[in-house]
Amino acid sequence: MNYWLVKSEPNSYAWNDLRTKSEDIWDGVRNYQARNFMKEMKLGDQVFFYHSGKEKAIVGLAEVSEEAFPDPKDLDFVAVKIKSKQPFKNPVSLIAIKSTDLLSELLLIKQSRLSVMPIGKVEADILMKMSV
Repeated sequence: MNYWLVKSEPNSYAWNDLRTKSEDIWDGVRNYQARNFMKEMKLGDQVFFYHSGKEKAIVGLAEVSEEAFPDPKDLDFVAVKIKSKQPFKNPVSLIAIKSTDLLSELLLIKQSRLSVMPIGKVEADILMKMSV
């Protein structure tokens, strides 16, 4: 199993939108590096859901429910399906992430504009502990 982080502006698509639908298509990604990461997502992989914009925090955990398929709006890109698993009792803020030495290599910090990125198991475990 792998771990990923997806970012969304909450006024465009928020964690609660996914929770309401339970499962939804994650599409509209138009960055080639993010597209390549999406192609690597496998069924059952865990997905950290990050609110960008003013909130800047990981707010929940989702799971890949369907692997990459062509994005119907642009066949040069892909989409995946994700389903909500659990909201975070305590959202993990970007400030908290940046202040945790063991998370200093996250692409969230190094490539802040990237909307889909992998997360290592060690980092995923740390983020989960920070959320309770």
